[in-house]
Amino acid sequence: MLRIALLMLFRDRAKYVMLVVGLTFCSLLMTQQSSVFCGLMLWTTATVRNIGAKVWVFDAKVEQANEVIPLREIEVTRVRGVPGVEWAVPIYIGIELARLTDGSFQNVQLVGLDTATFVGRPMEITKGRIEDLRLPDAVIIDQVGVEKFRKKGIKIDLGTVFEINDKTARVVALCHANRSFLGQPYVYTTYDRALQYAKPQRKQLSCVLAEPKPGVSAIELSEEISRLPGLRAYERDELFWATIWWYVKNTGIPISFGTVVLMGVIVGIAIAGQTFYLFVYDNLRYLAALKAMGARMPTLAAMVFLQSLSVGFVGFGLGVGLTSLFGIKVLKVGQPPFFMPWQVPVFVACVIVVICCISATIGLIKIARLEPAVVFK
Repeated sequence: MLRIALLMLFRDRAKYVMLVVGLTFCSLLMTQQSSVFCGLMLWTTATVRNIGAKVWVFDAKVEQANEVIPLREIEVTRVRGVPGVEWAVPIYIGIELARLTDGSFQNVQLVGLDTATFVGRPMEITKGRIEDLRLPDAVIIDQVGVEKFRKKGIKIDLGTVFEINDKTARVVALCHANRSFLGQPYVYTTYDRALQYAKPQRKQLSCVLAEPKPGVSAIELSEEISRLPGLRAYERDELFWATIWWYVKNTGIPISFGTVVLMGVIVGIAIAGQTFYLFVYDNLRYLAALKAMGARMPTLAAMVFLQSLSVGFVGFGLGVGLTSLFGIKVLKVGQPPFFMPWQVPVFVACVIVVICCISATIGLIKIARLEPAVVFK
C-alpha cells in the first residue's frame, strides 16, 4: 500500500513539483534567515572571540562585551590581589577615528594590549611579527581594515602610515580577526600607546583580563572577583552569551528575523496545504476504491503521511542545500553575516515535519468524509 502511495505521488508530476518547490522555498527562507541571524549575533561577540581571555573584569554596571565603562588603573592591582589569580593585565578597547593619507576618515576598534605579554593578541598574524608592536607608533590592522582602505583607494601594507586622533600610526603587521558587529576594523597596539591615541579622560582603563591559577576554574575566579566593590567579572563563555542575550532583549533584530521566519512557515503551510488538498481531491476515486476494498483509515492515513513527508524530505534537503551554497558564497565575501549551527537545520526540519503533518491532516479530513460508494458513481 505504501508503494502505491508513492506511485500516486510521483506520477502526478505537476503537483509533486509544486509541493517540492513550495517546501524548498519555505525551508530556504527559514534556514537562510536563521543563519544570517546567528551570524549577526556572532558578530556581536567578536571582541570576546578575538581577545580570548578566560576572565574579563568590568565595571559592575557593564552587561555585555561591547559596553565599556572606564575603570581606575588601581583596579588592576585589586584584581591581582584576589586569591586564585595567576596574572591580571590591563587592556584598552575603544572606537577611535583614523585619518587616511588622502584626508578621508575611518572609525576603528582600537585594542591596547599589555606591552610585556601581549595578552589578547590577534589569533592569526598574516604578515609581519607581533614583536614589532613594541616599535614606535606601531600598530597591527586586520583584514577588514585592509579591505575598507582598499575601497578608498589606499593599499595597506607593512610600513603604511596613517593617523589616529592626529597621532601617527605605522603598520608593522597584518592580522585576521573576527568581524565586529558595527564593521569597524580592529587596530592593535600596546596599552600605553592606545592611551595616547585615545581621547584624554580621567579614567581610561576599559577592563582587566585575568587568568586563574591551576586548579581554580574560571567561573570560581569570576565569582571571587565579583565580590570586589564596583567590579563585575565574567567567565569567557558567560560573557559570550550575556552579550548575545543583551542584543536579543534590547534590539529589534530578533523580531525582524523572526517575522521573516514566521512568514516562511505561513507560506509553507498555505502552499503545501492547498496543493496537497488538491492532490488528494484529484485522487479521491482511487482512495475510494481502496476504501471499498477494505482499506482502513489507519492504512490510508499512513499512505497520506508518507506522501507528505516524502515531499517534505526532498524540499528540506533542497532548501538546506541552497542555503549552504549561499553561505559558502557570502563567507568568501565576508558579508552578510552567516553562521549555520546544527540547531538551525534541526529547527527547520521540525517545522517542515509540522507543515507536512498539517497538510496531510487537511487531506485526511477529506478522506475521512469519503464514502466508498463514490467509486461506483
